[in-house]
Amino acid sequence: MRNLVLGVAAASVAGAGWLHLSSDAATGPAQIRLTTKQVRYYRVDNGRSGRSPGDMEIIAHLLYNKGVTPKALGHSEFVCTFTLDISRSCRATFFLPRGTLVAAGSLRFRQIYQLAVVGGTRLYDNARGTLTVTRLRKSPRRDLMLFRLVG
Repeated sequence: MRNLVLGVAAASVAGAGWLHLSSDAATGPAQIRLTTKQVRYYRVDNGRSGRSPGDMEIIAHLLYNKGVTPKALGHSEFVCTFTLDISRSCRATFFLPRGTLVAAGSLRFRQIYQLAVVGGTRLYDNARGTLTVTRLRKSPRRDLMLFRLVG
């Protein structure tokens, strides 16, 4: 009886994995390289005065790919909530001409960090992968963003 239960459980897990893989839309593999210009920054001081858990950063960027056009091709919105010390939990949405990408994760320093790409819409439906951000310039704030999409 025990072997039968283990066999059914293994078959269920294998079947669920097959169903999951067969139902995902394929977005990648692909790389998207963008530069940004920060256009808005808001700090919301919740709770005690000064940086404390629950404080928020709201950041907006213009998105560029100068190899395609000198004009901004989209924008992004970040919402980060401070957790402990300088650590924050962030969610970012990138509005691009052919859909949106959504990234989320934790970061400590905005000079260089990595977030998980957790989804998207239209062309980027079901996107998965990573976003690596590197600061290029402090003032005005400019970053290099590299999306590595795997599916």
